[in-house]
Amino acid sequence: MYLMLTVEGKNSVGKINLGTAWPLGSSITKRGVNFSVAAPNASYVELLLFNNANDSTPKEIVKLNSENKSGDYWHIEVEGITIGCNYAYRVYGKGDLGDANKHCGKILLDPCAREISGWDEFQRISSKEEIPNLSNCLKGIVSERDEFNFNAHPRPRHPWHKTIIYELHVGGFTRSVSSGLKSGNKGTFLGLIEKIPYLKDLGITTIELLPVFAFDPSDAPYGVENFWGYSPVNWFTPHQSFISKVDNLSPRDQFRKLVATCHDNGIEIILDVVYNHTTEGNENGPVISWKGFGESIYYHKNEQDEFLDVTGCGNTIAANQPIVRQLILESIKCWSQELGVDGFRFDLGVALSRGKDLAPLDSPPIFEEIESDPLFSELKLISEPWDCGGLYRLSDFPAKRVSTWNGHFRDDLRRFWKGDKDSTWALKDRLLGSPSIYKNNKNSVEKSINFITSHDGFTLIDLVSFDKKHNLSNGESNRDGENHNNSWNHGVEGPTTNQKLNMIRQRQQRNLLSSLLLSPGVPMLLMGDEVGRSQGGNNNAWCQNTSIGWMIWNTGSCDNELKDFVKNLISIRKNLSEFFSPETTPISHPSISQNNKNHWVQWHGVKTNTPDWGSWSHTISYSINKGDQGSLMWLGLNAYDQSMKFQLPHPISAWMKLIDTTSNMNDGLNSKEISNQNEIHLESRSLVLLASNEYRKSLSV
Repeated sequence: MYLMLTVEGKNSVGKINLGTAWPLGSSITKRGVNFSVAAPNASYVELLLFNNANDSTPKEIVKLNSENKSGDYWHIEVEGITIGCNYAYRVYGKGDLGDANKHCGKILLDPCAREISGWDEFQRISSKEEIPNLSNCLKGIVSERDEFNFNAHPRPRHPWHKTIIYELHVGGFTRSVSSGLKSGNKGTFLGLIEKIPYLKDLGITTIELLPVFAFDPSDAPYGVENFWGYSPVNWFTPHQSFISKVDNLSPRDQFRKLVATCHDNGIEIILDVVYNHTTEGNENGPVISWKGFGESIYYHKNEQDEFLDVTGCGNTIAANQPIVRQLILESIKCWSQELGVDGFRFDLGVALSRGKDLAPLDSPPIFEEIESDPLFSELKLISEPWDCGGLYRLSDFPAKRVSTWNGHFRDDLRRFWKGDKDSTWALKDRLLGSPSIYKNNKNSVEKSINFITSHDGFTLIDLVSFDKKHNLSNGESNRDGENHNNSWNHGVEGPTTNQKLNMIRQRQQRNLLSSLLLSPGVPMLLMGDEVGRSQGGNNNAWCQNTSIGWMIWNTGSCDNELKDFVKNLISIRKNLSEFFSPETTPISHPSISQNNKNHWVQWHGVKTNTPDWGSWSHTISYSINKGDQGSLMWLGLNAYDQSMKFQLPHPISAWMKLIDTTSNMNDGLNSKEISNQNEIHLESRSLVLLASNEYRKSLSV
């Protein structure tokens, strides 16, 4: 069979061959391009080829009949075309294509497209039912599938206990005028490259990017923009707004350049990935891609053909379905092997463990397949252990290698420093790496992703400045966002000129950051917390492509003393890793062997070896001891509203003060021997870290 094709304005004879089901998507062959897509219940499929990105009429339409189908996959090879060809599909059929052809005629984006065109003309409303979308559809672009050059830019491969994560939004990190970037690079992958020295200097080992999959900014209520991007239209393509228009590199190569620069600077990249739902919503949502190829395959639905939703976004991806899993695995392969990323954080990841009728599975096939694939064996895997349907599996997350966001760490640290009752007993476990939470408590330090703040909620300065959320600018009358934040304004709601109050808030920020970075487990910092970035009390800035959602760079707006404090905290954590980032969970009793070498944790209160776990208690301290020789390190936390005197255990050598949160400066190499080696005063709401002199000498700043 032959067909005359016109591509990129050139006439050529394009022979049509059957093609192959693998690889998925569009791929270059010696003769042209192979196309493959899953549509199990289609009667036939049309491949539409376009000359240009915004063309409203296809140059050629190629019909795929039964001979072009192998199993569930439709495939064809078209000669005479190559990289840059714009294409889309139209699928005809019945059954789970959606209530007797209700989606037939819609122009569909290839779920496996690695580049997308048509954004200039795309209209979400045109993808709704019974509205033609040929003039306003998204199209795939045939692209290369080159492997990332790991020989030139090898993965840093930081072990978990050496990992310090920094969560940021690509657009928001450099969008501000004060970022100092040229306008074409602000809010882009290339713009982020210019700020890598900042992150390296801070001591960050790993950056976690909020969604970078292509998403639809118009997937939002009227008058606001979807800024965060938890609304994917595709799982393979870098988001169009993050691409610099002043650089000739392709979108994929711009992202590769970011990864290469990070690797060259010893920094890993983890992607926050949304495989649990898509932008297509429920039955009232648009038909852009997945729905048109078989909505009952890609989404959980009930017997009444209604979409089941445990994501809060109208639909839930059916990761128990083999075709869906294949697409997710192919996406992970694309980003990790072709584009070089080092890990993935699964948004509402436990939703992927649901089977038929949303029943939770103890051995979900998607995680089994990810963990058994040797290509993914060196990737870092993280998940949220909850979804919006009430499933919460922190202690028993159904995967072996997946670490989890530890919401208990966040809540318990906040409650303690706020001065809540019944907070010290839970804090004890958090300061050890949360061994009581995780089944295999010996490696809880690798399983627990510790954080105080994240994109979802208050920033750190807002956490200590607001009692209530202030989300009116989101356009939902302040109904959106979490109501239970364990925040405390310390007497005045929002910013204040009261100097004493501001000093307390600054101290509380240092308390929370110190507790985070001096606890075993994997710490995660939120973009801008190190410089006092505020969102004005907004705890759900998902639609704020404004200064509310942007990083601050202006020296006059940044708390640079706090940044230096964080930088030194990270240095202490790295240099005293055997205390604060051990490979295994610390033990709370001396070793039976008593060989004078093993380290163990001893709990204290204001008196040595006498911890107070009562509901009224707001103090806790502990030492790390070397066998029976003496103490090597002591950490004291006082959340009372008054100063407290703490007895000190006998050190192996003289006590040196490394951190005192009553001051913006931690002492590091300039630390001095404390005058009283037997006791120490801790001011109200403060934290102090002492180290024996021999360990203080190991610090390098």
